[in-house]
Amino acid sequence: MTTDIKLHKNDLPDDLQLGNVIAIDGEFMGLNVKRDPLCLIQISSGKNDAHIVQLDRNSYNAPNLKAILENENVTKIFHYGRADLAHIKYYLKAQTKNILDTKIASKLARSYSDNHSLKTLIKEFKNIDISKQFQSSDFGGELTSAQLKYCANDVIFLHEIHSKLEEILIRENRIDLYKQCLNFLNTRVELDLALFKDDIWAH
Repeated sequence: MTTDIKLHKNDLPDDLQLGNVIAIDGEFMGLNVKRDPLCLIQISSGKNDAHIVQLDRNSYNAPNLKAILENENVTKIFHYGRADLAHIKYYLKAQTKNILDTKIASKLARSYSDNHSLKTLIKEFKNIDISKQFQSSDFGGELTSAQLKYCANDVIFLHEIHSKLEEILIRENRIDLYKQCLNFLNTRVELDLALFKDDIWAH
């Protein structure tokens, strides 16, 4: 099935309906939040679609996108949301609410594995090998079709993967622990932005 990929300049369209559960990811120029700008936000409704927003890095004026991020009635599924949330808060000035995270879920559910990459999860649960060739590429300029496909792959599988991980978490009686980790996630982002990178509970 062909993925429906749409590129939007600056913000999501006014009339776009994405539903109450979306998958979301971001692309940046690097992982240093205050040095490396947020370039793209990609969103999927879970229906084999990907809406990729190429942000205006002069203003970061994206009211429709920001409204979705801050809407408590819309669940957002990330994979390693810690990095995305830090960039979103710093550049879009948005406090993202109602968050799920497949990497946290994987670490708690898949204790039989040390590999919790999205590529690994897609292979395990969908039996699809995706390319991560463009993971480290320039997302600040004009985007190629290959980059757009890479961005889409980062979101189109997250609904199903999270559902599979949630089944394991419930079966193994780890779902409450997962929820507690999610409750701490925005605090972890605040610590990152305040440059407290280390484990604050370490000796």
